[in-house]
Amino acid sequence: MAEAERIIGTPDTPDASGAEPERPDENTASGEPSGAEDAQAPAERPRGGRRIAVLFTVAALAYALDLVSKLLVVAKLEHHDSIAVIGDWLKFEAVRNPGAAFGFGEAFTIIFTVIAAAVIVVIARLARKLYSLPWAIALGLLLGGALGNLTDRIFRTPGFFEGAVVDFIAPKHFAVFNLADSAIVCGGILIVLLSFRGLDPDGTVHKD
Repeated sequence: MAEAERIIGTPDTPDASGAEPERPDENTASGEPSGAEDAQAPAERPRGGRRIAVLFTVAALAYALDLVSKLLVVAKLEHHDSIAVIGDWLKFEAVRNPGAAFGFGEAFTIIFTVIAAAVIVVIARLARKLYSLPWAIALGLLLGGALGNLTDRIFRTPGFFEGAVVDFIAPKHFAVFNLADSAIVCGGILIVLLSFRGLDPDGTVHKD
């Protein structure tokens, strides 16, 4: 019996059966799942796409609020007495402003119009590499405000690129402004804060 087993052979070891023991995948053994790098690479793009969507959503909202407010002011408040909101400290008063924000630079209407158009182009180009949510909000505010005032420059009297902007928010001892001016200022302040923190539009953080 022992002689028969010796001749036939018993597959009680891997060598006897001719099969090699299964080896774990090299990527799994090293702690990295197969295709990890491929899964990480495309994850960046949807995140950037969402930031661009936030930018244009904020811009559209700021632009719509500014446009609607100006239409109401022209229809209901222009050529009428001002409306007291908080006593003498805050009033709504329709004013046509040919200058820049808060009534500055009335002699350079065309220049300010060109600057506003250039800002819109720069923001549109910058949006392609935008991966930061705070930057998306800040640039959205700037874009919406610039579009709001640029619309007035193009379509309001006295003419193309020389139109006077409609202002109506009149705090005491301060210049009259509108919602587009407010959006531009808020966006600018946010950009300054982000720059101090070292956060770039592409989402990277640097320290000087």
